[in-house]
Amino acid sequence: MSDMQYIQWFPGHMTKTKRQIQSSLKLVDAVAEIIDARIPVSSRNPDLNKLIQNKPRVILLNKCDMANQTATKMWIDHYAKQGITAIAVDCKSGRNLNKFPAAVNTVMKEKIQRLQAKGMKNPMMRIMIVGIPNVGKSSFINKIAKQNRAKVEDRPGVTRGNQWFTISKNLEMLDTPGVLWPRFDDKIVGEHLAFTGAVKDQVVDVELLAMRLLDFLKKLKPAEFISRFKLEETELDSIESHELLSIIGKKRGMLISGGEIDTERAAIMLLDEFRSAKLGRITVEMPNGELR
Repeated sequence: MSDMQYIQWFPGHMTKTKRQIQSSLKLVDAVAEIIDARIPVSSRNPDLNKLIQNKPRVILLNKCDMANQTATKMWIDHYAKQGITAIAVDCKSGRNLNKFPAAVNTVMKEKIQRLQAKGMKNPMMRIMIVGIPNVGKSSFINKIAKQNRAKVEDRPGVTRGNQWFTISKNLEMLDTPGVLWPRFDDKIVGEHLAFTGAVKDQVVDVELLAMRLLDFLKKLKPAEFISRFKLEETELDSIESHELLSIIGKKRGMLISGGEIDTERAAIMLLDEFRSAKLGRITVEMPNGELR
């Protein structure tokens, strides 16, 4: 199924957001970027590198509980080779969020040492949080700010109107002033975002999307997917995805009048089960591009 439609999603406020981020960068020492651990390429804004330039960065691979653990480790190693600190987190449960302050201190080590040499015992570090919609930025802020709910008061050097939160005694966090959006120049990006539910199902053909997901699952052959739908691994290579969707619908008893299979209902169910990791902990994109 190579004719997956292009998803268009270019809000007019993107330019304004870029300007806001650039003007706020001078207020912070580092940037924390939240991405989806299942789709680390597609869940990023490709302009971000240019926007933040030389600012130290921490990458948070969110939804790690749904991603393949080996793949997540490969991504962390991949970023480390680029000199970027990355940690696997789950913003809903709060898993590994306690590692975040230490990760910031690691990337800010040189600056902290310079300030300490000047007599500042516990220098305050400020970090800006960025991420595209539906990647978990709100969950991250709610979870981490709840542990220390104090909002930073207006004071010199902290722009009025920006959302600042205290994370620890020497770390303050700025919520992004505006929203970054993904770019869909590559239709695969839109498709992968749709797999994870980051793009609303109302703007895509769910049956076509489910068939594209089945194209991927047939190659990957995750054990949970095969056992959940009582499939034969050997038959996956020879069966077309539209036929497989019908088989899955039939196995779940999704029939309409006349014994016809309700493939739309089957598609919705398949996507829901993928998004809730019932088909296994699956990473769609690998650092070597293998699964793209």
